[in-house]
Formats: sequence, structure tokens, C-alpha cells
Amino acid sequence: MHATDLPSAPGWHAGSPAARNDVPVGPAAAVREGLRSLLSPAGLTGGLTELAWVGAHALIYPLGTRMEQLRPNAQYRPGPQPPGVRALFADDPLAARIPVVLVHGLVDNRSIFAVMRRSLRRRGFAQVCSWNYSPLLRDVESAAAALGAHIERICQDTGHDRVHVVGHSLGGLVARYLVQRLGGDERIDSLVTLGTPHGGTLWAHVLPTPLVRQLRPGSVLLRELAEPAPGCRTRVTAVYSDLDQMLVPSAVGRCEHPDLRARNVLVRGVGHMSLPIHRAVVDEVAATLAGRRAGTTTTAVVPTQTAVA
Repeated sequence: MHATDLPSAPGWHAGSPAARNDVPVGPAAAVREGLRSLLSPAGLTGGLTELAWVGAHALIYPLGTRMEQLRPNAQYRPGPQPPGVRALFADDPLAARIPVVLVHGLVDNRSIFAVMRRSLRRRGFAQVCSWNYSPLLRDVESAAAALGAHIERICQDTGHDRVHVVGHSLGGLVARYLVQRLGGDERIDSLVTLGTPHGGTLWAHVLPTPLVRQLRPGSVLLRELAEPAPGCRTRVTAVYSDLDQMLVPSAVGRCEHPDLRARNVLVRGVGHMSLPIHRAVVDEVAATLAGRRAGTTTTAVVPTQTAVA
């Protein structure tokens, strides 16, 4: 596995050191580490951004209840695009045409991707859509099967053999189950997870529902995902934050499976709900889907002046 440590905006820089171990030792250390992150300047900025976005998201949530239909753009050509877009796809111009499927988290809908969907299209991705699943979902396995069927329809409608998937929170785990256990690596070229509890989360002990129990550390589902997955063809990138309120401890957002050879990216000072709107995160997602991060262990990032894409 590769690790990349990305400080949150502002203050991004081109060269970034290797990610330090952010797994606190014991509950007391976890509390101290959490308070230290929260009270830092980046943590305070991230907390305010999180509160603002949660309020805005609550207002647009009703608009995201309907399923979004992918509208293929048969007229797209990479040539007429702005220089920045052409530079993004310099290594693989055809990457801009691969469909991108956005998968939301628990008790959410496609409105969480309102900013990212627009930002990816602005960066040159021609076919971006979101997939909604029921808030009454009972288990990850059935959601993964439904996602697989949805991706099959997209491939049939667009003529593409493979797609990219970006999953926020539980959506990343649903997509990972599809990749590892249901043969989804045949269709999914790249999977980027944002704030996904790959190692479970201690918050899952609060609610005793069947789905939430699957998110507990050491659950049957997570043990199944820890089983060997030789020959997996999907490139996996896990983006996680030290300020993620839903992942306890924060390092559970890393994907540590040896067969997946996942690339883990730490973003500092970004809340759980803010990950899909943070400019640096969107830049990282775009670069990954465009093939700019293939085979790399470090990330060059253009400095940004605002946290929102």
C-alpha cells in the first residue's frame, strides 16, 4: 500500500511527506488526538466549513431523492477543451470519456455530490452521474449487487466496457464489496473512496441495526473483505481525514488489503460531509480518474485559496 499525506487548503504544497501513523494508542490517546486535531487552526476552519456544508446540504437534500440518469455526450472531443483540461488528460485523452458513477453514503442521496459532479464535468469528464440506493438498505451485499446491475446498464447505454466509481462513506464500502466479492473489477477501472470505514468504526456500536452492525470493527462483512482477492483489476484509492467525525479512529479510512495495493491519501482538517466538496479532494479525485496518479507514491498539488471546489 502507498500512503500520501495531503494537508488541507490553504497551505497545500507540491511536495508532501509520507503519512505519519495516525492510529492513537488506546481510548485516552484517541480522545487527545481528536481534541488536538479539532482545536488546531486547520481543524477549526474545517469544522466551520463542515457546519456550513451540513446546513446547505440539508436544504438541497430533497432535490436529490430522484435517481439521476446518465446523459452520454456523443459530441465530446478532448481537443476543444481548455488547456487545463487537456493537461489533465495528457497521459490518456480517452479517460475523459469513461463514465464516472458517484455513490453516496448512509441515509443520504446524490445531493451530497452536487459540487463534485459539477466540478468533475468542469474538469473535462464528459459522463458523470450519481446512483441512489434506498435509505432502508439492510445490508452492504444487496446494495453492491444493485450497484453492479446499474453499472451494467451504464456500460450497455454508453458502449464502454469499464467505469470509474467514487464512493463517499458507506458508498465506498458498497463499491469495494462489488469489486472484491461480486466480480465488479471486470467493470470498475478505478475506485476512489472518501471517508469510507474500511476498518469499521467505533460509532457503529451505537446503533444495533443489521446494516450498522456490518460497520463494526471485526464484523463478518469486514472479515469477508479481508479475505484474499488475487488478480483484482480495479485501482483503489482511499481518501480519509484526521477530522472525520464518523470514522473512529480516523485511520480506519485507510484500505490496507494487500491484494488491492490501495493508495491511501490523508487530508488534514476536513470533516466527513465536507470531503466531496473540498477543492483539494476533488482535484485528487480528478487526477486519479484521469490516470495521473497511476504508480505514484507522492502527490503534487497546486496551492488553493479556498476549501470549496
